[in-house]
Amino acid sequence: MSDNDLPLGSRLLVSLQSTGGSDPAGNRRGKRVMADPAAKFFVPDFCAARSVLAVVLITEIVAVMFAIARQAIRQNFWLDLASCSLFLLWVGLGCAAVMCRSRPWLQRMGPARAALIAIALLVATVGVVSELTFQAGRVWENGLAGELTLFPTDHLGFLLRNLAVGFIVSALALRYFYVSAEWKRSIEMEALARIRALQARIRPHFLFNSMNTIAALTRSNPQRAEEAVEDLADLFRASLNEAHTMISLREELDIARTHQRIEQLRLGNRLNVVWNVDELPMRASVPGLIVQPLLENAVFHGIEMLPAGGTITIDGRLIDDRIEIEVRNPIPGPVPAQAGYGEREGNRMALENIRQRLELAWPRRAHVETRQENGEFCARLVFPYAESAADANDA
Repeated sequence: MSDNDLPLGSRLLVSLQSTGGSDPAGNRRGKRVMADPAAKFFVPDFCAARSVLAVVLITEIVAVMFAIARQAIRQNFWLDLASCSLFLLWVGLGCAAVMCRSRPWLQRMGPARAALIAIALLVATVGVVSELTFQAGRVWENGLAGELTLFPTDHLGFLLRNLAVGFIVSALALRYFYVSAEWKRSIEMEALARIRALQARIRPHFLFNSMNTIAALTRSNPQRAEEAVEDLADLFRASLNEAHTMISLREELDIARTHQRIEQLRLGNRLNVVWNVDELPMRASVPGLIVQPLLENAVFHGIEMLPAGGTITIDGRLIDDRIEIEVRNPIPGPVPAQAGYGEREGNRMALENIRQRLELAWPRRAHVETRQENGEFCARLVFPYAESAADANDA
């Protein structure tokens, strides 16, 4: 029995199963880019410039505090500050370098074991820097008797004090990193749960309309009906992807165009979509399903309500490393100000879904704007430009 001899529902299921592999939609869309597992490790990435800058600033603040606290027993405040600052910088940067090199190895361990080994490495680094400092002081001050002493003279006491302080600070810092990572993880899991709940609420009207359209085509145009089944399967598979899945912008626009093809079968000439997206960087990495829901809303709340149909315009541009995508559609008649087209139930759910996706991907750096002007409803997405890792490697 061939696939064409199967009932319509079974053919949809076969299409869903056949597109669920690593190369979905029959190679029409590329690989998914998942979040880097290393990003979930509780120890920060000390190879990053931002982390190194934080280490430098913190050590300088601590050096100033030590110098102020010891001013009563030190004759020269600025000299004490300079020596303390230099020593702490070597300790801080040395510890950052050790954690930078050991992080790929530590992240393969459990949190408890990784923390113990990290503390041992940090304390050992403090000990090595302290010993080198003391030995350098002996060489430097060998012929400077009677002058100001910049280096410690109590070898064992200096070493033991630094090891004790290094152990306490390392333990507190790693504990803070772990609690902070767990808090961030709980926030992300809560956001993912809300997004998945929104994903699960597939609009029944779109499914029913699509199935009715496909059923009508099975006799008049079987080949087009089969293509529509595959398109519908692609949309369902995309909607069931993990909420944190990142895809290329090209893939996201392909999903939106798939939705347009299905709606075009039902609405015919009433639906016209103008795509002005040539300026967009197609390799940009975006959360899945951020453009398609806007197109679906534009059809459901705009075009379907107009007897003569209308035109949906999708504009995209790249401005100063920010991507802006705007979807505009005509509004069917005046909308009460207190209700607001952009606040109707269907629109509110889709817009909230997209807002949460963008916030999860780029906290406080991406947003959704809505407005009404000249008889149109406009929804605009603004988010940073980050190139898809898979496409970058292919290039």
